[in-house]
Amino acid sequence: MSLYKQLKDQVIRVMLGKSAVPSGLAELNHYFRVYGPINFRFEKQEDGFFIAVSENFRYGSVITRAESMAELDEKVKDAILTAFEVPSSYAKEAGVHRDEQQKYAFA
Repeated sequence: MSLYKQLKDQVIRVMLGKSAVPSGLAELNHYFRVYGPINFRFEKQEDGFFIAVSENFRYGSVITRAESMAELDEKVKDAILTAFEVPSSYAKEAGVHRDEQQKYAFA
């Protein structure tokens, strides 16, 4: 994640205040409670990069790529937050995590 995006997300969080929560966080919570976890297919490309493609996301597709699986995990979480317009500074509150079956769910 770029330094610019991190800084922007922190500024948004400060401007909203500690008691405010982005509306996308409620939408994210609702999505996972109604539809369950998002399944991803992971592939390794010929150029050495890893790619993750959502298989059951109801609002389109979530696709991202990275140089390592650890980086890809972080990018998938960030892409899910981005799909719901949740600043990355709220990642802890969002609680998106990957389970042992490569599904991403809301904690």
